[in-house]
Amino acid sequence: MMLYLNHEMCSNTNEQSIGTRTKERKEMVTSTGNAPEKKISSAFIYFFGSFGGILFGYDIGVMTGALPFLQNDWNLQGNASIIGWITSAVMFGAIFGGALAGQLSDRLGRRKMILISALIFVVGSILSGIAPHNGQYYLIGVRILLGLAVGAASALVPAYMSEMAPAHLRGRLSGINQTMIVSGMLLSYIVDFLLKDLPETIAWRLMLGLAAVPAIILFLGVLRLPESPRFLVNHGFVDQARRVLGYIRKNDKEVEAELADIQNTAASEAQAQSKTTFATLLSDKYRYLVTAGVGVAAFQQFQGANAIFYYIPLIVEKATGQAASSQLMWPIIQGILLVLGSLIFLVIADKFNRRTLLTVGGTIMGLSFILPAVINSIIPDADPMMIVFFLCIYVAFYSFTWAPLTWVIVGEIFPLAIRGRASGLASSFNWIGSFLVGLLFPIMTASFSQAAVFAIFGVICLLGVCFIRNCVPETRGHTLEEIEAAGTKKSANASMHNA
Repeated sequence: MMLYLNHEMCSNTNEQSIGTRTKERKEMVTSTGNAPEKKISSAFIYFFGSFGGILFGYDIGVMTGALPFLQNDWNLQGNASIIGWITSAVMFGAIFGGALAGQLSDRLGRRKMILISALIFVVGSILSGIAPHNGQYYLIGVRILLGLAVGAASALVPAYMSEMAPAHLRGRLSGINQTMIVSGMLLSYIVDFLLKDLPETIAWRLMLGLAAVPAIILFLGVLRLPESPRFLVNHGFVDQARRVLGYIRKNDKEVEAELADIQNTAASEAQAQSKTTFATLLSDKYRYLVTAGVGVAAFQQFQGANAIFYYIPLIVEKATGQAASSQLMWPIIQGILLVLGSLIFLVIADKFNRRTLLTVGGTIMGLSFILPAVINSIIPDADPMMIVFFLCIYVAFYSFTWAPLTWVIVGEIFPLAIRGRASGLASSFNWIGSFLVGLLFPIMTASFSQAAVFAIFGVICLLGVCFIRNCVPETRGHTLEEIEAAGTKKSANASMHNA
């Protein structure tokens, strides 16, 4: 009888445990894990988890259409340095925003930092729209503030998504994030086009100020998101992490297996980071892989893609003599090419070697920049719109090669021991390149022909191809451990050769 009672009590306890866990699955925790709410679908989590990419893209792209109106309203024609600073101020702020967000998110949480970034987006957008007349330095300062949010979004969105998504979806995350970013750029181009017939002083203010609308949507959506399981584990909230995983995984077995992996990885990362400094990045063991990852990130920007995205109306104006404010269909064409390219990448991402795609893309991109200068030297009276045609070819190939693959490689190539610091360094070099291209392009075109300036970028594209062929290992189909072993061996061989 006692044996029977013990069995029945155990059975009831198990049923209660199962019932409790089932009930927990139907609730949602906040960032602290204390307040239960109604369960939210995984689709909602992934949508608003990646929605920051929309804002990132909108604020990067909106100045493309706003600049011609702002330039006329404030009589900035011929003031290339101010135009460059107003355009590139966002990228300057982003250099610091990504680094700050990465550190603060480890203390405050991914979710809370996305909320803070959304608020900065709202405030910065409104302040941009109400800029005082001829307040060039005011607008530059506000856009640097916006850049902090842009840089934060570039760091937080991929981190949050990779920590929430199941393993079989992580390979496409960089592609999905890229799709959200270019969709935000396309949205900004469409808004610019729809507002182009308003008076100049109102048009550019509305273009910049309307970024507050998606920022508010992001803030309200993220209020309902859970904190990432990895952050919860790192801060000792293992039960809450288990509960969150229960909302987005299929069964208890999958939840427990992933929770164990997170705990093991967290312990390994803590041990690795305690022994790692920035000097470690330059050690013989890691130099080859660090050079490869940081080099790819830097080349992506110094190849000049953002010169097109920021200044295409002005490029068309200089080529045709028609007002830049009437050329806002061209940014939409570029945006459509970017979105289509990002979707193509999702299909072909795992079917071709990384180095093959980067080599083909970089070669065609380089030739697209160089050929207009060659043709102009042979046929001086060539149609000036020829350069715009070649720029479209450049954007088409950039959109499914260098644009998404850069971040795939950065995510794959760095060993665990240096991953945090090396990824931050690659991101900083990428934003520095973006800032310098945005700042220097109008200054360069004031001194040289557009064809000559793009030819310079074309040479950089071809140098990037040489870098890929000689300095970057193939990562497709290899585990992170295999990549690390191959890179360490190559670094050791190079050190022996130099010795």
